[in-house]
Amino acid sequence: MSSSEQLQKVLKTYSDSTRVRILLLLEREELAVHELMEVLSMTQSRVSRHLGILRESGLLRDRREGTFVHYRFAAPEDGPWREAWELIRRSIDDDPATVRDLAALDRVIEARATRSRSFFDSVGPEWEGLRKVFGDDVLRARALARLAPPGLRVVDVGTGTGTLARDLARAGLEVVAVDHSRRMLDATAARLEAEGIEGVDLRRGDAADLPLRDGEVHAAFAHMVLQYLASPADAIREMARVIAPGGAVVIVDFVRHDREWMQSELGVLWLGFDPDEIEAQLRDAGLGKPRIEIHPPAARGADLPDTLIASARKPEGQAAERGSSR
Repeated sequence: MSSSEQLQKVLKTYSDSTRVRILLLLEREELAVHELMEVLSMTQSRVSRHLGILRESGLLRDRREGTFVHYRFAAPEDGPWREAWELIRRSIDDDPATVRDLAALDRVIEARATRSRSFFDSVGPEWEGLRKVFGDDVLRARALARLAPPGLRVVDVGTGTGTLARDLARAGLEVVAVDHSRRMLDATAARLEAEGIEGVDLRRGDAADLPLRDGEVHAAFAHMVLQYLASPADAIREMARVIAPGGAVVIVDFVRHDREWMQSELGVLWLGFDPDEIEAQLRDAGLGKPRIEIHPPAARGADLPDTLIASARKPEGQAAERGSSR
């Protein structure tokens, strides 16, 4: 394709306001067709038609998640596609339509989070039994091994009933255990008291807005948590924010899989993650070269996918991206 033909295609693709709105949304968040329909107040046929044009132009990545296909903006790195998009972005940042779309996007993401919160609020202390399906005792030990010696201050993001927090405290670490569910935190407090474990600070908060100051901890763990979060990338950025320079983010979760029964029986939002996806999100959060291992199910014969353990450290001297007064 000649330069003039490519430029014509760029201008034709970006000339439609609906396609620009879709790209702006998919630059912020990975979305399924029904979520785009809700944000844009458009029919499925109209949204799908524009998605087809954008995909044919090489501007989208898509992946199947159970019965849904999710889309993400594959931003061009350079050339006319990139230059034109940067010009468009600068011109629409304060546009009233853009503001309305982003507010609607926030509502869609909050609806995802509400589904997850409702599940955990309903199961409460019973989660201790439900989570045994993960067969993850060995994986917790491997995640712990990614840490430096005892005495460090760490955060357990999405602590649930506190299984990992208790292991961390027993290992001699000072633990901040965060969860959005009051019932989960109450169950954790009861178990800590019953087992005589001290050194765990329970805090109620969201994984995408952790109740910690910038650089407050030396390590942040998300153990079988990302699959329940409305926006895993936001949580990874928050984990990177709250660790000190030289500190580590450690993630344990399932590799991408097709076990749809987990959505109905365990309330997961995402059917695992590609290792490349997690690596990209860790890098985007400003962390150093990730280390990722893949492990088969610990229990033989279990209908479980492989598990990934990913870790990355914040470079020494790196400042946090945003401040916090908490």
